[in-house]
Amino acid sequence: MFYYLSFLRPPPRTVEIGTPISITPQIGNDLRTELFEHPQDIFFSWSLESPIKTLNADNSPVTLTLLTPRKLTRWRHLNAYKQISIPSPPNIRNGQKYRLILTASEGGSAVINLVGNPCGVSPFPVISMPITFTSPSQHALTSGKQEQVERIYVISTPIGNEIPLIVRERTSFDLDKKVWDSGIGLSSWIVSLLTPKEGQEELPICAQLREVLFLNPSVNIVELGAGTGIVSLTLGALRFAQLGATCGGCILTSDLASAMPLLEDNIALNERHFPSQRARPHAVVLDWDDEQLPSDVLDVHDGFDVVVMADVTYNTESFPSLVRTLKDVMEVGEPSPSNRPQFLLMGYKERHPDERTLWQMTHAIGLNLERVGQRVGHGGAPVEIWSCRRR
Repeated sequence: MFYYLSFLRPPPRTVEIGTPISITPQIGNDLRTELFEHPQDIFFSWSLESPIKTLNADNSPVTLTLLTPRKLTRWRHLNAYKQISIPSPPNIRNGQKYRLILTASEGGSAVINLVGNPCGVSPFPVISMPITFTSPSQHALTSGKQEQVERIYVISTPIGNEIPLIVRERTSFDLDKKVWDSGIGLSSWIVSLLTPKEGQEELPICAQLREVLFLNPSVNIVELGAGTGIVSLTLGALRFAQLGATCGGCILTSDLASAMPLLEDNIALNERHFPSQRARPHAVVLDWDDEQLPSDVLDVHDGFDVVVMADVTYNTESFPSLVRTLKDVMEVGEPSPSNRPQFLLMGYKERHPDERTLWQMTHAIGLNLERVGQRVGHGGAPVEIWSCRRR
């Protein structure tokens, strides 16, 4: 599992120069239901420039204009809900905007590296939205609290280019508006699939998946229950980096209507990684309880080569609808050539043993999942990677 720095009490949108910023930092799991168990130093820094603007256009390593990180507090259960004041950045001018960055390392890196396994052995950093500092002479009042945060995930290509993905989350407790462990674990595994270690033994299905996802220019992909979209963003960025202008097909990233605004924002934030519209993920409303698939899905006349899912098992009552949707999606465009492979790729972290009934239900529709990898993170339940080829 992974742990995340976040704001239980977020910073304000606007504040007077010289007024301390009040926040309550938190370290918890992806659903924010379990707090970090160990003492952990938390550091803070200020960034004058927006992280979005300081990412390099040529996909070179991410650099942020950070002020020197300083220790904020030592995290313990006893102070988990303690409000903390942070001094404003020095030498501030009226109208300047700064972002507050919390990290678990003194070096103050705001970047989450998805390359390698394990990844995420320490809590992930968090970046606030811009805070506007105004002159006291304007009698500005501290505004309402921020409602979003950002994290920067870095993936890499076989030639060593680093691709920074910006993923925005809500500070509320809406489950479809946060990054979940399986999305991170599956994204990390997909990066390793593109760049396997030399001499490492590999299951045949992994080689088949790599060929379909990264060597075939015309591939249709759909993600079910995409949430913030990190998996689809990873696939889109890697496919274009690998295939360039020849990248075709489509990536549909689907979820409920309530998830669309944030999902569309995250796609737009990473627009520069998808110069080809066919590499760009396309957000689609797909409710598993609807018996009819949306037109955006049905209009993919060639059908889907890969269906992707991450953390879709938290509600076992949804399994009949999920499995019916999965079957319907995989039958879009049929009849298809008999030699056309179709794959299911899933990231899973066990939250309750009853979730394993999904495997029996997918078997009943001809999908025999096999475990192809994992991501262990900090410890506890790992993110398991499962896949199968439709028979």
